[in-house]
Amino acid sequence: MSSQEISEESLHEQDTAHGKALAENPFANPGLPPHKPRIQDIDERAAKRSERTVALLFTISMLATVGFIASFVIFPVDKIVYVWPLGHVSATNLSLGLTLGLALFCIGAGAVHWARTLMSDVEIADDRHPIEAAPEVKAKIMADFAQGAKESALGRRKLIRNTMFGALAMVPLSGVVLLRELGPLPEKKLFHTSWGKGKQLINMNTHEPLRPEDVAVGSLTFAMPEGLSEEDHDFNNKIAKDALMIVRIQPEDIKDKRELEWSHDGIVAFSKICTHVGCPISLYEQQTHHVLCPCHQSTFDLSDGARVIFGPAGHALPQLRIGVNDKGFLEALGDFEEPVGPAFWERG
Repeated sequence: MSSQEISEESLHEQDTAHGKALAENPFANPGLPPHKPRIQDIDERAAKRSERTVALLFTISMLATVGFIASFVIFPVDKIVYVWPLGHVSATNLSLGLTLGLALFCIGAGAVHWARTLMSDVEIADDRHPIEAAPEVKAKIMADFAQGAKESALGRRKLIRNTMFGALAMVPLSGVVLLRELGPLPEKKLFHTSWGKGKQLINMNTHEPLRPEDVAVGSLTFAMPEGLSEEDHDFNNKIAKDALMIVRIQPEDIKDKRELEWSHDGIVAFSKICTHVGCPISLYEQQTHHVLCPCHQSTFDLSDGARVIFGPAGHALPQLRIGVNDKGFLEALGDFEEPVGPAFWERG
């Protein structure tokens, strides 16, 4: 018999034995390879190095969280920086993403390094148990948990424990800071506009200061405060409160006493922002001195304190007290005395 025939017969016998074993027990325990200790298991200096590495990662996470919070304070929302190869990006978004990503990565990397180098890596095989745990199983689980806690060296490795707790405690602060993105605090912004004593009325079409003779009887002119420019990054936010309607009415046609006192030679200035939902008012009927909001047809009588005579608006239009400066230009004599905009009192 040749060696090849012997080899084939031997392989056939092995396959037959293996098949018989599978038939008897298809889930036979293959056994575990012998455990090989790591260098940290036999060398305390190596274990200390791993401990310092894990602590360093947790410390970097804490510093990154501090950087995340500082980024909110340091970088303006509109600041753009050039970063190669990304190009021009928002400084706030870039710094927030980098710091938060670094904080989370270092916590994960520290936990993985801790588990791989310092926690016990001895594999333990156990049989599958019924879903309902017996009392002896519960006791075994608690014993295993206590053993695992002991082998993790959490009590003995105080440097790791303290830095880990510090990193886990500080990361949620990032979420607290993110609450800022719900919107800025209103402070006193709802009560005030850019108007103030001495601010000249600037024609929004010509961008030139207005003189009394520039406002004809029956005309409607739109104005904004001196110093406000369409190039400003917050122009849209400011003009939404500062926009002004200028009309000239014969003084004898003005019914409201305060309106007459706050006017100049029949020139009256009212907020252009409808008190219903904040639409800009632009339709003026010169015979009746009524202005109409095009959104929901709220109608205001500019000869009678801009009171509401029709529609869903709940408040009269705020009036701005005006006068003439020593150069002959129209100017504001203060800010609006009541808040500008829709449904303010229902909100506040």
